[in-house]
Amino acid sequence: MATVSVKHHQMFIDGKDVDAAEVYEIRSPATEELVATMAKGSVEHADAAVDAARRAFESGSWSRKSQEDRSAIMTRIANRLGEELEEIIELETCANGATVRQATGFHCGLASPHFLYFAEQALTYEFERAVATKPYPTHSVNTIVREPIGVCAAIVPWNFPLVLGIWKIGPALAAGNSIVVKPDEKTPLSLLRLAQIAHEEGVPDGVFNIVSGDGAEVGARLASHPDVDKIAFTGSTAIGREIMRLASGTVKKVSLELGGKAPVIMLKDADLSYAIDGALFGCMLYSGQICESGTRLFVHRDKYDEVVAKLVDRASTITLGDPTDFDTDMGPVVSGRQRDRILSYLEQAKADGATFALGGGAPDGDEFAKGYWISPTIITNVTNDMQIAREEIFGPVMVVIPYDTVDDAVAMANDNEYGLTAGLWASDLEEALEVGARLRAGTVWINNWHAVDPALPFGGYKQSGVGRELGPGALDEYTESKHVHLDLSTDVERLPFDLLVSAPQPK
Repeated sequence: MATVSVKHHQMFIDGKDVDAAEVYEIRSPATEELVATMAKGSVEHADAAVDAARRAFESGSWSRKSQEDRSAIMTRIANRLGEELEEIIELETCANGATVRQATGFHCGLASPHFLYFAEQALTYEFERAVATKPYPTHSVNTIVREPIGVCAAIVPWNFPLVLGIWKIGPALAAGNSIVVKPDEKTPLSLLRLAQIAHEEGVPDGVFNIVSGDGAEVGARLASHPDVDKIAFTGSTAIGREIMRLASGTVKKVSLELGGKAPVIMLKDADLSYAIDGALFGCMLYSGQICESGTRLFVHRDKYDEVVAKLVDRASTITLGDPTDFDTDMGPVVSGRQRDRILSYLEQAKADGATFALGGGAPDGDEFAKGYWISPTIITNVTNDMQIAREEIFGPVMVVIPYDTVDDAVAMANDNEYGLTAGLWASDLEEALEVGARLRAGTVWINNWHAVDPALPFGGYKQSGVGRELGPGALDEYTESKHVHLDLSTDVERLPFDLLVSAPQPK
């Protein structure tokens, strides 16, 4: 019987394709069909990638390039990401179930501009700054230098592998580091293509490496490896804690972007003509599989029934189906394991007495017989202490909770271990700003959601993470600060005159 061949992909280590004895099967979340295979890396492959990254860093092939040269190469990479957008969309969506419309606007469409931002940072970041000091106790020239850390490692999740990978790869390369990236085994293909493009555009061998493998083995090795100087991770809070523990053995620098259970407060004056769609967009985009999704909606009790009815009416029009169809609004969740996890949360919500105003399980129809599907779900009769309102579900599930006063809404919004994002829908913008200032989250959106700008920092309070990605300080996470003090008081006549006259003068 004839078999359909699928493409096999290898790891990318030290500028070369590297295969492995074992493979991962990559299957479509919509149909469960085999779409590709990927080499399954091991601890030995992780070690080889780190060794290559260290040699490259010490050689200076990238770390000692000028800012102009690094920026020029990164700009070419960003341009290639734009030129190859359609191919990259296919590589990403075949594995993670994102709709082609969403991938065009978010998953892959953001890749080129976000990488370009870091290309610009490579040129404009202040790597060296003279500091004026008082002449006591000595006359001196003092400089603050930001230097690349060395070898960085990045562990990237399955939901937005390319863009979330770029949030780590971009600043690492812009600062002059080498990097080893471990993509999720379900979605490695778009990041693999990025590494190939980077090599084609002039990033030297060993500077940018892709190693696949299980998190418990390869991820743990990267987190604990004595020759990895910094590790960046996006994923669950539980795994983030373990990475922090493993990294502590060598006291390496860590940045973590972890879970969320974002609260959304719909103030009483909110214009429902846009707030209803906005709240659903904040929760249901990519089947709710986004760490910053707005999944807890707090509605004034006087408006509660009206809002729930409008939410149900509008969410009922969301089109589930083939993610390759541009008219599809929502595709499947990423895997059978993820689907079953969501269903277990829904069962517990029923047991706890919650009411399903919409959805609550898999959709009906022959087209959903295969694949991993969850219908848009809206849950009422929920209190803020229920599991469904406290834990990150990572599915198209919104809980709607009534409040009596704004103080009550703020207290419930902040009563959670997470603090990644939060938001409000309101007409009185002055009141919205006052309420937003009271929400304990790294990003607070007002009358918008999912608005992520590479020029602005992103990260969380509390157990949603450590450090910030994006923004003007993004390269701080990938550099070390060095103070260089040059004393001028002991042998002034032997020092170059131009150094003396250029020394910063204290004010």
